[in-house]
Amino acid sequence: MEYLSSVFSDVELNVSILLFVLGIAAFLISTISGGGGALVLVPFLNWMIGVSNTAPVLNLGTFIGRPARLVIFWKHISWKVCLYYAPAAISGAWLGAWFFNNLKIEWLQIFIGVFLVSTIWQYKFGNKKSSFKVKLWHFIPLGLLISTLGTIIGALGPVLNPFYLNLGLDKEKLIATKTANSFLMGISQIGSYTFFGLLSDQFWIYGIVLGIGATIGNIIGKKFLSQMKSKTFLRFVIAIMVISGVLLVFDQIQKFF
Repeated sequence: MEYLSSVFSDVELNVSILLFVLGIAAFLISTISGGGGALVLVPFLNWMIGVSNTAPVLNLGTFIGRPARLVIFWKHISWKVCLYYAPAAISGAWLGAWFFNNLKIEWLQIFIGVFLVSTIWQYKFGNKKSSFKVKLWHFIPLGLLISTLGTIIGALGPVLNPFYLNLGLDKEKLIATKTANSFLMGISQIGSYTFFGLLSDQFWIYGIVLGIGATIGNIIGKKFLSQMKSKTFLRFVIAIMVISGVLLVFDQIQKFF
């Protein structure tokens, strides 16, 4: 009992409530735009709990929110893509956790942010369905790279969207396949964070609260997605990629001033 009391005494109620609300909002948006909710949260979590705690808390929260999305979209999963992506992503999660305390992430966030913003021109403002050719084997190096960097930064979901879109996955298929890959990767991420001691007690609670909010957001978002046209979905995907990119770049640039 003393241990539990000490843990909860370190938890700030206002931070927990805000994380819960942000979880609902971010993952409602994430469901109707093919991901990106977690990445949008990165600057907010940097401010609320500190840069060094953002990635573990964010990945824990998104991991807890994934089972609901996985159940909702199960029949739409492209298991062929998972077969290529997931094994490499599981390895990348351990590699990312190992690098977590030794790598400066500022330049990574700026580079990724610029790539995301560029998608608005790649897809000609939503009037183009694909921008480059993608083959299944491409998801092996992608799994390793995105998982490694995502474990360090906290979220890189939108970076994969152009690859899924260019492979021909749309709406439910994109979200379902991405969720399955992320869930398998998430098991490895949480295990690696725990092994390297990167999740302290109160941050477990923050992650769980965020995850409960994410679960609610996923359920609400599914209702909106079923009524959405493919072209509208594509434009939402591009919009969230651009917004995520701008937030990442701005978050890092302001630290220089």
